[in-house]
Amino acid sequence: MEKPYLVLEEELEEEVEEKEKVTKNIISWIFKNIKFLILPGSRIEELSTRQFEYEKSISKRSLIRRLKNPLTILGISVIIFIITLAVYAPWLSPQSYVDAMLVHSGSWNPPSPEYPLGRTAMGGDVLSRLIWGARTSITISLPSITVSVTGGVLFGVISAYFGGWVDSVIMRICDVMLAFPALILSLVLIFVFGGSIQIILMVWGFLGIPIYARLIRGNVLQARQLPYIEAAKVSGAGNWRIMFRHILPNVIQPIIVFFTFDIGSYILGLAGLSFLGVNQTIMIEWGNDINVARENPYEAPWAGLWPGFMIFLTVLGFMLVGDGIRDALDPRLKNL
Repeated sequence: MEKPYLVLEEELEEEVEEKEKVTKNIISWIFKNIKFLILPGSRIEELSTRQFEYEKSISKRSLIRRLKNPLTILGISVIIFIITLAVYAPWLSPQSYVDAMLVHSGSWNPPSPEYPLGRTAMGGDVLSRLIWGARTSITISLPSITVSVTGGVLFGVISAYFGGWVDSVIMRICDVMLAFPALILSLVLIFVFGGSIQIILMVWGFLGIPIYARLIRGNVLQARQLPYIEAAKVSGAGNWRIMFRHILPNVIQPIIVFFTFDIGSYILGLAGLSFLGVNQTIMIEWGNDINVARENPYEAPWAGLWPGFMIFLTVLGFMLVGDGIRDALDPRLKNL
């Protein structure tokens, strides 16, 4: 059935009005943005905002894409594996923490169906001690390096920003601390104050502060002379806001990279202390197991081999992730 004449006329009028409206909008936009169309280099705020959001999303995707390096993915997988052992140790370990530390019969027994990785000098399960050792390494290394980074960034930023006698005092204290061998100084402090896990955590965190303070100081010295810092001062921003809101986010990149690299160093340092017998009766730790296993390296190589492999695997994982983050954050390597 055909539409009535009046209905067709109304639809035709609506189409004409719609076309006229579109034409008016186009003409209005042209007159409104005539400067953008004629003058080179002029910008439209709306288009600039859209461009900024688009480029930001592209930058994030590019960063994630650069992290999809096979070695970086391998490192992330290793770290996830170690953290899983540390977090779920009570469910994954065949023996409880107390049982793994007690003396059992079957000293240096070889691998068997019940003990797939063999037994230690005290008859403990090597597999159980590996799992609980992962918790010890993560529990000490991550909080310790967090203390180092927090203290180092705080003192480094304050030293570089204020300069003068403040910079001299802080840097001279850092020089004195760096003059002492870290391993020997940590041994002295641990023997003086005790070998508990809290003391070891604080000692390693305290000794790492000068390193991060000097690392961040050089970057802040360069950043504080940039124009946007002068603009922040003119706008009335306080010193603490400028230091930790404007400067720190722009110089934190090397700290992030060094943080991931340094976790492996902290784990190696803890293993070295345990190998020297500092925490021999306090905790289950891979370095301590290697120290005990060297009493019988030929008849029971498994007792020292597996803890050494776990140290190697953990340090390698953090090193690979640190290398991947460094490459992803370095603009000079974005096209490689």
